[in-house]
Amino acid sequence: MVKTRLQNQKKDSLGKLQYRGGLDCFRQVVAKEGVRGLYRGIVPNLIGITPEKAIKLAVNDFSREYWAERLSVPEDKLPIKYGMLAGATAGFCQVIATNPMEIVKIQMQLAGSQKLTPNEQRPTAMSIVRSLGLRGLYRGTPATLLRDVPFSIIFFPLNSYIKLQGADEDGKTPFSVVLGAGLVAGVVGASTVTPADVIKTRLQVTRKPGEPVYRGIADCFQQIVRNEGFAALFKGVVPRSLIVAPMFAIALFVYELQQRYLGPSMSELTPLHTPTSSPVLMLNDRK
Repeated sequence: MVKTRLQNQKKDSLGKLQYRGGLDCFRQVVAKEGVRGLYRGIVPNLIGITPEKAIKLAVNDFSREYWAERLSVPEDKLPIKYGMLAGATAGFCQVIATNPMEIVKIQMQLAGSQKLTPNEQRPTAMSIVRSLGLRGLYRGTPATLLRDVPFSIIFFPLNSYIKLQGADEDGKTPFSVVLGAGLVAGVVGASTVTPADVIKTRLQVTRKPGEPVYRGIADCFQQIVRNEGFAALFKGVVPRSLIVAPMFAIALFVYELQQRYLGPSMSELTPLHTPTSSPVLMLNDRK
């Protein structure tokens, strides 16, 4: 909520901003909308975040195992460029779930700050979905890709590197290091791609009369820098980092638990090369 409000705010006719920072935004939301206002948009977020994280983590793992097998190297020795490629693949695939969730969440969070006439009601998740339609739910997808792909390129290799450095003599990573790696990689990744997140937010909101019209990513970038300064591209960087870092740290912690104790690895579940399906072996069997 706070992040979205900060990223979307623009100077008024007097050149002033409504919120002076994250804490001021927090106070104003609570004062005007109550504590419930802080959780506006939580339903689409909860619905979308589960498949998003599942896709991201599973695709990254599968991609790393694929490249490790192709290169005949242990997964923890995978060259960084292939780790980055695996992360990029995961970031690309997750947008299927991310974009609809993000656009509904953003519009619900910003609706709370708008003044309503006596006959108007604040939009619900379903009313936003109906008004946008399937095509509208994927508005701003290039901007979402611009945020999520670089984030994954940064996050996953950095997370793997920190875990590797913190592993014990047996090659196992303590759970404290797993959490720490997720936090550090999350902060670095989230803060680095904040400009893309700001642009995505601006493109996905419903424009009100008098607000700037953005014709795409490049135009949005240029208008923000020209009218608000380069620093405006990093609006909401602190609340975004405070959200993303622990969220990914917890997700990876739980995922690590599952990998270690609740089941086999993906390579055991879905082997990339099944010997019995090899044409050469099948031919030999016939002989």
